[in-house]
Amino acid sequence: MSLLSQLCPFTFGCNVFTLGIIFTLLFLLLDFMKRRKPCTDFPPSPPSWPFVCNLLQMDFRDLNNGFKQLSKQYGDVMSLQVFWKSMVVLNGFEVIKEALIQKSEDTADRPPFNLYEILGFVGNNKGVLLANYGQSWKDLRRFTLSTLKDFGMGKKSLEERVGEEAGYLCDAFQSEQGRPFDPHVLINTAVSNVICSIIFGERFEYDDHKFQKLLCLIEEGIKAESRPVPQIVSSLPWSSKFPGLARLFFQPRLRMLQYLQEIINEHKQTWDSGHTRDFIDAFMLEMEKAKGVKDSNFNDQNLLLTIAELFVAGTETTTTTLRWGLLFMLLYPDVQRKVQEDIDQVIGRTRKPTMGDVLQMPYTNAVIHEIQRYADIIPLSMPHMTYRDTHIKGFFVPKLGKLFFSV
Repeated sequence: MSLLSQLCPFTFGCNVFTLGIIFTLLFLLLDFMKRRKPCTDFPPSPPSWPFVCNLLQMDFRDLNNGFKQLSKQYGDVMSLQVFWKSMVVLNGFEVIKEALIQKSEDTADRPPFNLYEILGFVGNNKGVLLANYGQSWKDLRRFTLSTLKDFGMGKKSLEERVGEEAGYLCDAFQSEQGRPFDPHVLINTAVSNVICSIIFGERFEYDDHKFQKLLCLIEEGIKAESRPVPQIVSSLPWSSKFPGLARLFFQPRLRMLQYLQEIINEHKQTWDSGHTRDFIDAFMLEMEKAKGVKDSNFNDQNLLLTIAELFVAGTETTTTTLRWGLLFMLLYPDVQRKVQEDIDQVIGRTRKPTMGDVLQMPYTNAVIHEIQRYADIIPLSMPHMTYRDTHIKGFFVPKLGKLFFSV
């Protein structure tokens, strides 16, 4: 009789137990290999747990503050691992400046982000914001910037649109006749109308229920996608294999895209290649030129994703900043009084402000910049990925390394 039979009369149970030990040892060995640093000059990291690595040390309710706390111990350039996937977290002005400005091309790529795949978009159709760095991204970005400029971005014509919309906003405030009200909806509509005039070629009334529904969907989508579970789901490489996840976690974004697609369809019915009314028309003109070109970036999916990115990015950030500005004016009435005196002295009460007035209003200009600094509406910027091997503050970051910026 073998020693194994003497020790364990239930041979099957012993075999399972033995296989379990072997499997556990192999898993721990694999885990050890996966969690090793790729090189000696890779950024330092906190001690990690098997498989989940540093996941338990990350505060998903406030990632920015969590990164700052870890950086106090591990430095402004540190690394973290989640499910064996490494990322480098950068803190501090000088470090971020080196990565994004001095080594801009080294860090210009985007990491795999499966949100669009989960939503059903395939191939390289990822708009501009989440697209990978390369010639196709450069072409689409160049077109987007030049078209926005053609329709007034940074020019006098856009300044006039902003001034006109500000007048509508003031009228809406005055219509409340001194009653307490939440300015959020009115501010959001005003800011959105400026973007709409460029992208859609029209503005919407403040009581347009269909348009208000779109704005609500944007807010709901941002809140839903900011929660820990959707963030983890969209970062997992296999998540796009389960189409039901889109309906489960990203329903507001799906409905927003459906709304924008309806606007695109309406444009197609009235489109005239000889008369470009807005950004959508300009994009469709490029699509017409690119007919027959294999794998062209100018297609229906990229049109939808690009206008969605422009609309969301151009609306939410400005709206939030203005709301912070109102709050700070209420909290600091002495600052509010000085700003009002500045406005009365330079602009007066009869004409609209212009960008040229800023040169004569240093105090108000400083207050605006301080609001933008202190409000910190985007504490974590969009993640980047290294396009090639690089060094940041002496630490090696290999090609395809994920970068997070605590701004």
